Amino acid sequence: MKTIPREKLYDLASYDYSLPPENIAQFPASPRDSSRLLVWNVSKNLTYSRHFRDITEYLRSGDLLVLNDTRVIPARLWGKRETGGKCELLLLRNVTADFLEWEALVKPARRLHSGDTVKISGHEAMITDDLPEGIRKVRFDFPSREEFMKFLEEAGNVPLPPYIHGDNSMRESYQTVFARNDGSSAAPTASLHFTPELLTKIRGMGVNIAYVTLHVGLGTFRPVKAEDIRNHHIHTEHCEISPETAGLIRECKKNGGRVIASGTTSARTLESFADDGITAGVKETGLFIYPGYRFRVVDALITNFHLPQSSLIMLVASFAANKAGAFGHEEDILAKLIEIYEKAASEGWRFFSFGDAMFIF
Repeated sequence: MKTIPREKLYDLASYDYSLPPENIAQFPASPRDSSRLLVWNVSKNLTYSRHFRDITEYLRSGDLLVLNDTRVIPARLWGKRETGGKCELLLLRNVTADFLEWEALVKPARRLHSGDTVKISGHEAMITDDLPEGIRKVRFDFPSREEFMKFLEEAGNVPLPPYIHGDNSMRESYQTVFARNDGSSAAPTASLHFTPELLTKIRGMGVNIAYVTLHVGLGTFRPVKAEDIRNHHIHTEHCEISPETAGLIRECKKNGGRVIASGTTSARTLESFADDGITAGVKETGLFIYPGYRFRVVDALITNFHLPQSSLIMLVASFAANKAGAFGHEEDILAKLIEIYEKAASEGWRFFSFGDAMFIF
């Protein structure tokens, strides 16, 4: 196993690994739960190669499976500037109650500023504020949220990651089977593996299922660029925990069950409310989880294989260190994680959004 010196734990380069392009999944598995599942029992230092549908063998009555019920909106829009030049808007975060003003990543950012207007499929959007990193506030000219959402469904495109060479025909593939709350510009990909039949089977085992909402935006998918990862700033994302979910979490903990987060977005939501004793609430979270963080809610994690040097692989390394009880020796767990990733790549496992999954406990 490649060793990572303690002083390199916070170096961005320590979270890198080699991945051949052919390992990047371009399509989801069919059926969804036929994808592969790498099970990592961290405390016993054991790994198993299974299929995702076999996750039932690692769940037990009294556990609580927490899913992110956000729905990906057709957040990518192409339009024209006042000069006639082409432009692109990627909607990131809704900022008003009427759903008509958004923070959006715009291209070309150098030509779109406050006061400028953009025409998209016969409708007008105005830039209302300049924000850093190519982000602008954009206001749309619709009379209601319902009219705006109808426009998005007709004119918008699925915001597939740049490493997936697909098109709008993949709109349903890039959506969980339980998505219901509009607002994400990226999918909570760990949960793409679930089918209605698998969820029914899990409930039949005595495993409760609860939902949280985190609308995935720039905070999740923006690459880490700071050489010392502790200097990385995560953009805030909207998240919610309902009274029902908060009660189920408290009950699960009281009865000795495990809270199992499906995906890093579910994990970040749960941990973002840990200071509040897992009460219901709504907030904007900028929680950045990396080695050294102590998890207070999540007991097991379902997750995909993440991009090198991403905040997501840092969260996974942190969680694994927690399960190993390796506080003060997180660099050893990070080295093991990188080893697992590189071995999986060499064995042809599928990576990223449509790729295979891990279950870590």
